[in-house]
Amino acid sequence: MSAVLAIGDVLALLAAIPLAAIGGELFLKGVLGLAAWLRLPKLLVATTLAAFATSSPELTVSSMAALAGKPEIGLGDALGSNVVNVALILGIALLFGHLPAQIGELRRDIALALAVPLLTLLFAADGTLSRSEGNALLVVFLCWLALVVRQAIQHRLDGVADLSPPEPIPLIWLFTLAGLGCLVLSGRLFVSGASGIATAMGIHSYIVGATVVAIGTSLPELVTTLLSRWRGHDDVGLGTLLGSNLFNSLAIVGIAASIHPIQAPLQEVAIALLFDILAVLLILPWRGRISRFRSIPLLTCYATYVVLTIR
Repeated sequence: MSAVLAIGDVLALLAAIPLAAIGGELFLKGVLGLAAWLRLPKLLVATTLAAFATSSPELTVSSMAALAGKPEIGLGDALGSNVVNVALILGIALLFGHLPAQIGELRRDIALALAVPLLTLLFAADGTLSRSEGNALLVVFLCWLALVVRQAIQHRLDGVADLSPPEPIPLIWLFTLAGLGCLVLSGRLFVSGASGIATAMGIHSYIVGATVVAIGTSLPELVTTLLSRWRGHDDVGLGTLLGSNLFNSLAIVGIAASIHPIQAPLQEVAIALLFDILAVLLILPWRGRISRFRSIPLLTCYATYVVLTIR
């Protein structure tokens, strides 16, 4: 039976790869079409719609875990995914060259991405994330979302990015939803296969959640970011990662804690949050770009995080 399960886990991992590639192509095409249809900058659409969509695996894992009375799994997934998004995924993306980025366009989101881990660490200092603290995170998320909506309305009024969509609107939505479905399914296959293999090897469930599950649920962000780089839409990849991190930290953790108070092991939580902050500091743009030489510190940051987590 164990041999059969092992083969099934390996097949799940192998199936996740081509499915992710297909889903990424469709989803990227859909996001670009939506940006043109909504007459909004690609960065703004990526930071919101694309980021929220690619974070749907984390939302599912965290919500289901909280409803089952085990919200710690969701917390580890959400916090671990943030480190994966910036340190690992952006570290890999930078191996292919410098990333154009203007600090003015990212100032609000980067500032919040640095502040929220500190707020979460403050909440978790007593070893628990309570329902009231989860609600506080949700309030911060709604305030940020209100600012984004205001920015979007201003862009529409100014007539910014008034482009004709490359495809009919129904086809754009089909690309977006079909691509997202493939990405989410590929992530589930990856998590299932990798978790099965890790469990068979006797690895602790928290470690599996903070590393293996975090990578699996971040697979949509990984594929979207890399394809964006190769297709010349760098702002889509960067916006998706920043928006996804804010959604994970505020909405997902907030929802999970609101459903069920989370027993947050301070040491493990502190490691994830501090490495999240370090990774964001490493991607601060300088002279209109994020240098490709940041890739080594970012990947080293992720490797160190994994070592400290599984120690």
